[in-house]
Amino acid sequence: MKKILFVCGGTAGHINPAISVATTIKNMNKDIDIVFAGNPQGMEARLVKNADFPFYPFTAMGIQRKLTPENIIKNIKSISLLTTAQIRAKKLLKEIKPDVVVGTGGYVSGPIVLTASKMGIKTIIHEQNAFPGVTNKLLSKKVTKVLLAVEKAKEHFPTQREFIVTGNPVRPEILSADKTKAREKMGIKPNDFCILSFGGSLGADRVNRAIAEVMQWHNGKNGFYHIHATGKYGTELFPKLLEEKNVDYINNKNLDIREYIDNMWECLAASDVVICRAGAITISELLAVGRASIMIPSPNVAENHQYHNAKVLVDAGAGIMIEEKDLTEQKMLDEIKKLQENPLIVKNIEKSAKNLAIPNANEKIADEILKLL
Repeated sequence: MKKILFVCGGTAGHINPAISVATTIKNMNKDIDIVFAGNPQGMEARLVKNADFPFYPFTAMGIQRKLTPENIIKNIKSISLLTTAQIRAKKLLKEIKPDVVVGTGGYVSGPIVLTASKMGIKTIIHEQNAFPGVTNKLLSKKVTKVLLAVEKAKEHFPTQREFIVTGNPVRPEILSADKTKAREKMGIKPNDFCILSFGGSLGADRVNRAIAEVMQWHNGKNGFYHIHATGKYGTELFPKLLEEKNVDYINNKNLDIREYIDNMWECLAASDVVICRAGAITISELLAVGRASIMIPSPNVAENHQYHNAKVLVDAGAGIMIEEKDLTEQKMLDEIKKLQENPLIVKNIEKSAKNLAIPNANEKIADEILKLL
């Protein structure tokens, strides 16, 4: 039986695409053995096991750029792990015996994919962002295939080779969700202007503050519905912000405020406009459903890749970007008012977003992997 090893970790943006593609391959061919490797303490361990794939632990850590006493200790451990990474990766690969190794990102991906390449095992990397990370830039010189989410990413790789643009995997439930049914289920009136906003699972202080201002603006007005995820660190702050602005978030049935959105497919389907960060998978989901968006790229990510992700949409007329350094409550309000008052602008953004989407990304990535078998 042929075997594929997926290596991923760190964030859901690296892990969920791998799981989506692995599931697609499993549905296409039951006779292929699929396993995963990642940090045993990372979220990949939980997500992979929930998806019912075998999981092999491999510990790896990144270097912390901000030198605090705590980070210095972490960096010492990171360097220690790095010095043994190739030996440990070789041992793991000999144990698993994969025919193909697929890296989708995270600190754990680099040493295993690189070692597999040196051992003569066929290797693939998939870059989800418009601006590739350092690890994938280095791996691009060694691996069998390089898959990209967007054409723009080609410009930032240091090597001339064949790149295959496949798009990013999008969960099937995102693609199949119906707007009318989602609104009926959530109690949203057909003609309400529905805003969906979130700043990531941990929450973003600047985003939460801007959204509180938006809620104060439409507070008590008819024709609005607003779904907002505060994130872990916003659960205490956000209610206080609304109380300061005299927004009755407890009794207002048109406000849906929660820590985390676990039915994103329904919320995305129900929405007219999305206010969000610019992570690769979020962007791909916006494009897949053709949704107008106001993106606030996180400035706290490697290579400022969220800015580059958002810029692709802005250049195509497929979204609006407000950089965090330029974000004010008034600027956010101005953009929301413009979209709410001009349905034609929303429709044009939706059309441009849909045009940027790459359909069947799961199947395209799966096909490229299966070709190596």
